[in-house]
Amino acid sequence: MPSIVPLLLALALVIAAAKLGGWLANRTGQPAVLGELIVGLLLGPSVFNIFGQPYFETAHTVDTLHELGELGVILLMFAAGLEIHLSDFAKTGRPALFAGVLGVIVPIGLGMAVALPFGYSSSQALFLGIVLAATSVSISAQTLMELGFLRSREGLILLGAAVVDDVLAIAVLSAYVAIETGGGGGLLGLTWIVARMLLFLAGAFLLGRWLLPRLALWAERLQVSQGLMSFAVVSVLIFAWASEAVGGVAAITGAFIVGVALSSSRVKDDLETGIHTLTYAFFVPIFLVGIGLRANARLLSADDLGLVVAVCVVAVLSKLIGAGAGARLGGTTWSEALRVGVGMVSRGEVGLIVAGVGVTAGVIEADVFTVVVIMVLVTTLATPPLLRLVFRGKEVSVARTRHVGT
Repeated sequence: MPSIVPLLLALALVIAAAKLGGWLANRTGQPAVLGELIVGLLLGPSVFNIFGQPYFETAHTVDTLHELGELGVILLMFAAGLEIHLSDFAKTGRPALFAGVLGVIVPIGLGMAVALPFGYSSSQALFLGIVLAATSVSISAQTLMELGFLRSREGLILLGAAVVDDVLAIAVLSAYVAIETGGGGGLLGLTWIVARMLLFLAGAFLLGRWLLPRLALWAERLQVSQGLMSFAVVSVLIFAWASEAVGGVAAITGAFIVGVALSSSRVKDDLETGIHTLTYAFFVPIFLVGIGLRANARLLSADDLGLVVAVCVVAVLSKLIGAGAGARLGGTTWSEALRVGVGMVSRGEVGLIVAGVGVTAGVIEADVFTVVVIMVLVTTLATPPLLRLVFRGKEVSVARTRHVGT
């Protein structure tokens, strides 16, 4: 049987179940993304293990769903970038910087502190701290877009802090792996890693801002079907590839840069309409369900339960304390700082990538990786309702302002 046949059924099940879960979540007053994540947990090996059945397993269905989901998060961050106005984004530099820096330092420290009592070596405890330092704002961006607050002050600080967090966390991870494996060129090698990331970010942003809007106008005039959307997808894929292959940062960063670069273009509205249809009808549901598919709670023993609970609690508190305190030191109010801290809680695919590096390097075993997957799932599930909760006061304030204005 051709492998495409089981995949067709799997895709139909995933997308239909995701939309049903999103609808049910909305009916209960929660963001749709929460329902889609729970659906993934139910379909995955933790509960029903639908795609672990021979019909799907022999066709490598889960691997294909994972790869399609990675495309989904890349397109999601492009859509988030399209909603950003640089004039607003530039005002959040100081709180975003502080939130990003402390959002890395505090989780590393607390992560080490929680791992050592469970018998892990200082090296393993440090790596777990590095995993907790990672963050992924794709879930937060999706939730804030649903709530209509992505372009709020907190939303812009959050996106800026995520870039800072990405650079620092990857730099620390690179240094750790270099030391553990005895390679990397020492201090000189680490300096080059950080310099390469910063040079890439600056170069990609400047090139994107200058070149992409001009090419978009040219693509719009091409006498081909969907020339503009094809140009946008190609640009996103190239910048996402270059982010990891050239700059050493997460692929979602390059996709976000493309979105920001095109946010002030005359064709922005057309791009938003096209990318939202493509992304939310197909790719994003696969990405959100795929997070749950990667968790397998059955691999955990009773002895692991204490570590799971401790890691999950520290994962939430470390970002609330670190990123929240950083935003506050940067000049935000306490309520704004709390919202930024909550928005940084989700570890998403970035946490899984970092943990995967540890497994490959032999630093952590499969059971610890499962703990990390559960932590990623818990923080990802917790973020949407927490964001809805902390932004509730802002919704009331905005509503009152509009009422007074009328």
